[in-house]
Amino acid sequence: MGSKLLIAPVLLASVFVASAALPWRSAAASGNKPAAHVNSQWDSAAAHYLDTRELWWQNWDKSQRDHQTVCVSCHTVVPYALARPLLRQQMGEPDFAGPERVMYDDIVKRVKLWNEVEPFYKDGKSGPTKSIESRDTEAVLNAVILAGYDARRGHLSDVTRTAFQNIWALQRHTGQNAGAWIWLNFHNDPWESNISEYWGATMAALAVGIAPENYDKSPEIQSNLNELRGYLRREYDAQPLVNRIVLLWASSKLPGLLTRTQRDALLQQIASRQRPDGGWSASDFGSFERHDHTPEVTKSDGYATGLAVYALEEIGKGKLPEARRGRAWLLANQNPSEGDWQAWSLNKDHDPASDTGHFMDDAATGYAVLALEGAPK
Repeated sequence: MGSKLLIAPVLLASVFVASAALPWRSAAASGNKPAAHVNSQWDSAAAHYLDTRELWWQNWDKSQRDHQTVCVSCHTVVPYALARPLLRQQMGEPDFAGPERVMYDDIVKRVKLWNEVEPFYKDGKSGPTKSIESRDTEAVLNAVILAGYDARRGHLSDVTRTAFQNIWALQRHTGQNAGAWIWLNFHNDPWESNISEYWGATMAALAVGIAPENYDKSPEIQSNLNELRGYLRREYDAQPLVNRIVLLWASSKLPGLLTRTQRDALLQQIASRQRPDGGWSASDFGSFERHDHTPEVTKSDGYATGLAVYALEEIGKGKLPEARRGRAWLLANQNPSEGDWQAWSLNKDHDPASDTGHFMDDAATGYAVLALEGAPK
């Protein structure tokens, strides 16, 4: 694995001190506080890995955007935002981790400056439709992240309400994708490709479902929700397993997304893809082909296993033997030196020692944390 991450957890504070020489992001990130209580050894190791990777992302030149903000990536930032609050709670940390605070404040800043900030990618060099793709994608990801934080507080904040207003203003109302959003497409599976529009719609449904104060019952969004449900039902049969699993997760928070027949069949499909070692492989979650024509890695990985187990837990099926075996695989397959779980790109044979080679590990670690922290007690 990458040499940048070969740092013992006890030295994490020194990582933030040393980062003071990096760009403006690092000064804010230096506010990380040590854990008051460590729930388990894997917790602290995972937190260390995720914090270190998020800090790297915040300082990477290719992630920088206008108004001194950073791109919200599906592989690194989204799993971090979903998983880090759980670790913070379990470890007894009194406040946001340093990189977590920077991430959260960034998103709040961009939502408040929505009419001023530029999209993550602009038309032209990146492609003819990248501005609207970026805008739609960011709006949904902002909403799901902020709704998750508000859910823990039990109050829907003004900035999260604004984030939801942004997604409804961008929702499509005509054509094949009516009810959904035009998604960022760089032909990179599973989050920036032809299959990703559906994933984005499931994340929007998840955002509505987890938002506190019965936001999903708000009269002013019922027409939008009907269109969203219609899209998710209409396009369900054409979806790869990876999208169906995320929809299963979203269905635990927002009713009316899956019929009982669909849910039962999906549970059987998930069980049928479990490997003899108890894990799942992302290569089995769709028909993927790498751009460099190298073979897909077909062994069990942390992303697929974490996602499958967490979805089962969220719908109340965490005590199924498949879920128990999946959790056992996760506990047995964390990298003890770095704290991460491994996964492999569906698009290219990346150098595992490179920072970009860690992108799928970032996702794997975030989803593994969700699965393990969400385990039935």
